[in-house]
Amino acid sequence: MLSYRHAFHAGNHADVLKHLVLVQLLNYLNQKDKPYWVVDSHAGAGCYALDAGYAMKNREYESGISRLWSRQDIPAAVSEYIDLVRGFNANGKLKRYPGSPWFAMRLMREADRLRLFELHSSDVELLKKELARNFAGDERRYVIADSDGFASLKSVLPPPSRRGLVLIDPAYEDKHDYLHVIAAAKDGLARFAGGTYALWVPQLTRSAPRQLIEKLQKLPADWLHVRLTVRAPAEDGFGMHGSSMFVINPPWTLAATLGQVMPWLVAALGCDESAGFVLEQGSATAPHSPPPRRAPVHGRS
Repeated sequence: MLSYRHAFHAGNHADVLKHLVLVQLLNYLNQKDKPYWVVDSHAGAGCYALDAGYAMKNREYESGISRLWSRQDIPAAVSEYIDLVRGFNANGKLKRYPGSPWFAMRLMREADRLRLFELHSSDVELLKKELARNFAGDERRYVIADSDGFASLKSVLPPPSRRGLVLIDPAYEDKHDYLHVIAAAKDGLARFAGGTYALWVPQLTRSAPRQLIEKLQKLPADWLHVRLTVRAPAEDGFGMHGSSMFVINPPWTLAATLGQVMPWLVAALGCDESAGFVLEQGSATAPHSPPPRRAPVHGRS
């Protein structure tokens, strides 16, 4: 079971993987002059305190971003992500963690646009205040809607420029979210076949996440799936022991970048002998090509 309020999990291993991939996707979109839209179905609060409130309950950031904060051997792709988080904090001290909307606004260009959906009333207000404070004068570049992201995606697809990234990362607290995710991906591809879709999926003891990945792999599109496992499943079955990012229509550069980064990330974030990663690709014509890559379980720090 996961908590809907992302503040409980801010900066954990799943955030590291999600935002590392998000940075790579945004950088790739920036390589062409034509503007694009970023659509976030579950935008959250925009900023999360790590030294107070919800984050202090389980201190999940200590096994995530905190482990990377002072390392000197960071690969370039990971370093870029960490540098962005450093820029969000003052005096080199890790006290706050940014949400996906901040990463998007930080990397998007002047002509690009951000569309955010968030159903939780408290988080919507926090998100509005956070973006207004950090991006004063840029209000025309983003729109925040207090609505169900699953139901609202169709209202913004396809974007006017026919270039875009859709981030779908619900809490999966509601078991129906698994069905909503596959439905959103199918409908999104029907409306905007050329878009890039980045879907976050938790790794849990239950079978629903695995079944969702299997369904996503059968969609009529190119895809990339990267999974980071940090520990063996808990005996009581509670909590995440890893997570996945499933990218539909991924940049051609993403697999090579992750192939270099994931072994290092396993070494940095792995907690026991079950730590590892899976990196696999497929397409509508060759669903599982090439075979999955998996990390060794040795060399963790």
